[in-house]
Amino acid sequence: MDPIYRIEHDGRPQHALRRDGAWYLLEGDPFGQHTRGARVHGPEPRVLAPVGPSKIVAVGLNYRDHAAEMNKALPDEPLIFLKPSTAVIGTGASIVIPRDAGRVDYEAEVGVVIGRTARHVPAARAHEYVLGLTCVNDVSDRDLQRRDVQYTRAKGFDTFAPVGPCIAAGDIDQPIAVESRVNGERRQHSSTRELIFPIRRLIEFVTAVMTLLPGDIISTGTPPGVGPIVPGDQVVVAVEGVGELVNDVVAGGSQVPH
Repeated sequence: MDPIYRIEHDGRPQHALRRDGAWYLLEGDPFGQHTRGARVHGPEPRVLAPVGPSKIVAVGLNYRDHAAEMNKALPDEPLIFLKPSTAVIGTGASIVIPRDAGRVDYEAEVGVVIGRTARHVPAARAHEYVLGLTCVNDVSDRDLQRRDVQYTRAKGFDTFAPVGPCIAAGDIDQPIAVESRVNGERRQHSSTRELIFPIRRLIEFVTAVMTLLPGDIISTGTPPGVGPIVPGDQVVVAVEGVGELVNDVVAGGSQVPH
């Protein structure tokens, strides 16, 4: 499978493929049969988030070392929460820190993009429902997370879910490397080998609770090394086989409600 992108073309989002440095429109269904279409000419297009998910199902404390880093016990089953579709941005877009926000952290994660409607999927068949992999940055306001206990507000602000740059094929049974860099300095580096609950188990668990639609994302958890970001920083999340998700951090004008 060629990596699937979404670009701004002719004033609207369109899925595209990239090969040998050139852009081509995707003809057909990105979640089904598709082919490489016409070449895109002109200036380099703006790359958008590769999908517009109805939801991101994120997994907390899914790396043993990260649980220790957060001073929390290992969970007995996956700890899941939702990030809203309105939080999604693509590579090159800015993470906006709300005015009066507390400590805001980056979290590099491997994202699993669902390719077909999934409900009650057994772990043995999980791969049949995966379109591919992407990079996710689960941006989080730690002060609100501690204050609220649950995660919706802390992780749900607009721009707090960078995703991209593309959807790439990947073997969910093999270790997938993930790392983050802030201003060029590596902060996280691990692989899905270290997951407490592997990807197959996550798909089984989540789809026992809710239906996943094509384009939805399971964000599989972050390894140790999370830390704060502030306006002026640049955050890079890299996932093996996918590429790099790059976002600058800027200050926003909205105020965090108390």
